[in-house]
Amino acid sequence: MTRPVIVAANWKMNGCLSLVDEMTASLAKVELSENTRVIICPSFPYLASFASKQIDCNLNANIALGSQNVSEHEKGAYTGEVSTEMLNEVGVKYVIVGHSERRSLYKETSSLVAHKVAKVLNAGMTPIFCIGESEQERETGQTNTVLASQIQPVIDEIGIENFSKIVVAYEPVWAIGTGKTASPELAQETHQFIRQFIADVDLEVAKKVSILYGGSVNAANCKELFAQQDIDGGLIGGASLKVDEFSHICSAV
Repeated sequence: MTRPVIVAANWKMNGCLSLVDEMTASLAKVELSENTRVIICPSFPYLASFASKQIDCNLNANIALGSQNVSEHEKGAYTGEVSTEMLNEVGVKYVIVGHSERRSLYKETSSLVAHKVAKVLNAGMTPIFCIGESEQERETGQTNTVLASQIQPVIDEIGIENFSKIVVAYEPVWAIGTGKTASPELAQETHQFIRQFIADVDLEVAKKVSILYGGSVNAANCKELFAQQDIDGGLIGGASLKVDEFSHICSAV
């Protein structure tokens, strides 16, 4: 089975309206293979602007809009939160859930992350479900245990039959924004564990799930990383703010 290759841009709390204009204009010129998906995840204020520019620039249908987060609540007195319904209304197709910064800075638990994954699926969007270990956990041999503890609550929440409808993003916390990158061999080894963990529950589902690598991916290292058997693309941070570099990454796949 050929899984789609996905390049997702996580702008985090960066960017501006001019970057939306520059990025959409650049992406309009990028030639994508039929099996490639590009997802742009700007901050909430720029979602509608990007959606509008998608139409104005006549972007490839394989280029989609994503959100960096979502509330676990549907509506109500939750100041500052954004619901799945709101995201749907502005054309969002993908939602990043459980990023390590949400887990560490905002104390999102694996149980809450699993609940958000279910909310996103129920709203007809695709979760980009993030998992990853800290440097200390890697050094003490806990990587697989940590990843399993993050994946299992999602399987329990949505059922293994729905797991094929989500995208998994493995981001070693020690490589996010640090300039450190897991070697292609190390990244492949971890991706292989993730796929096998899913396969132990359902082999066919494991074959279908796209697993992205994130953690200081850039134009120089993306091709070798994406060539690994179980790496199906990347969740790109800092490099996604550089129009030319991100376009190069999209073309490289």
